[in-house]
Amino acid sequence: MKYKFGFIGCGNMGGALVTSVVKVVNANDIAICDFDKNKVENYVNKYGVRYASSKEIASNCKFVVIGVKPQVMQETIKEISEELKNREDVVIISMAAGVEIKTILSYIGKDLPVIRIMPNTPVSVGEGMILYTCKNVLVEDENEFLASFNKAGKIDKLTEDKIDAGCALSGCGPAFAYMFIEALADAGVECGLSRDKAIMYASQTLFGSAKMVLQGNHPAVLKDAVCSPNGTTIAGVHALEKGCFRGTTMNAVLSAYEKTLSLKNKK
Repeated sequence: MKYKFGFIGCGNMGGALVTSVVKVVNANDIAICDFDKNKVENYVNKYGVRYASSKEIASNCKFVVIGVKPQVMQETIKEISEELKNREDVVIISMAAGVEIKTILSYIGKDLPVIRIMPNTPVSVGEGMILYTCKNVLVEDENEFLASFNKAGKIDKLTEDKIDAGCALSGCGPAFAYMFIEALADAGVECGLSRDKAIMYASQTLFGSAKMVLQGNHPAVLKDAVCSPNGTTIAGVHALEKGCFRGTTMNAVLSAYEKTLSLKNKK
């Protein structure tokens, strides 16, 4: 095998995963391609990974990571389907939202091993959430995938019927979190803080709070611990509840999920 990993598509998400995988896998074992030659050149120069065409990647890489948008997934696979059909030792990794494994296999025309992943943008800083499901994948290949991607953040396996729900939360969630950070910072500015300090305070507050929850503490318990009787925090919590904060947040995730389902039904 000439390369261990091949990335077809190095956009924001694909490029972020290249950045993570190269921390674990030798750069000489990684090949990349993208229609944007400047992106390819940037990663080649920065990390020492190799350039290869999509057909070369399909022919020579153990793990073929397809990082293109869902609407061009069929066309991309069609271009390399003959190469893939001639392989018995390849694992396809897809990150196309809403494109199920059975659909990917129908594009290829052969029942190959497939890992479907749903990463979010914080993988670019090693703090992402990657949801995955797989079919026909050997245990040793699944373990190699997990080991190679572990610098991207947390990785969690779930059944494919739960992928869309998970993506509505972890995939869309960063945008909601950024809006909350911005709103907190705006309030800080209104109270008299400088913009840069307000953004720093808001960001670190969310970062530290999330870390405490990830250590096994329930968010409701942590919230109650901050809310002193007749105190400032409970007054703020009351204001959030009057604004339907939790209901609005739940509606945001539900709307994202329903949109995903509607897009799938249009295919």
